[in-house]
Amino acid sequence: MPGLGAGKKIFKYLKLPGEYQVHYLHWLIPYNKESLQEYTKRLIAQIKDENPILIGVSFGGIIVQEIAKQIPVKQVIIISSIKHHTELKPFYKLAYKTKLYKILPAQLLRNLDRLKKLPLDKPIKKKIRLYQIFLELDDPYYIRWSIEQVFSWRQRQIPENLIQISGEKDIVFPIKFIKDPKIVVLGGRHEMIVTKVRWFNRNLSRFLAIYKHPKNTVR
Repeated sequence: MPGLGAGKKIFKYLKLPGEYQVHYLHWLIPYNKESLQEYTKRLIAQIKDENPILIGVSFGGIIVQEIAKQIPVKQVIIISSIKHHTELKPFYKLAYKTKLYKILPAQLLRNLDRLKKLPLDKPIKKKIRLYQIFLELDDPYYIRWSIEQVFSWRQRQIPENLIQISGEKDIVFPIKFIKDPKIVVLGGRHEMIVTKVRWFNRNLSRFLAIYKHPKNTVR
């Protein structure tokens, strides 16, 4: 499952061993006032295999954890994502309380081309270009709905077969807020599934269905 609004292009250069059959999940437009649980239930219809290994990036990481609550899965791997709502940085909590997220996403989408023309640092311009390249679904309602789901997400039980891969320099989900990080990609930023693809091609296969965390229930 790709990140918010992104499509399968973000996995273009990711190489998994031949014994694994890769199936991409695609974002759907949420129904009016649809809950995250109802939404993920609709996504499950795209899964055809029993006991799959789920891989999710960013918001997709939250999605696959919610899917794992509804069907049996062999393993859950989240990349550039969070495993519990307490790992959100404080600004997101403020944005949720003030409803700031309801006006920002649409404005940003409309002004991406203008932003690229501003005298911004090269890394920021690169992020904007990457976002535009890999963006598949830019529906304003979907964007606002998705951000609201991230900010309001509440995790009660972390999947026991969860692997969390975090980036050392992720500014969306900063490593300093990640509790007990197990796998940290040095120099990895939020978009590291693209920029650190060599690391993932070297290491991801050894995490598939072999690395187990003890059951960890949180409240």
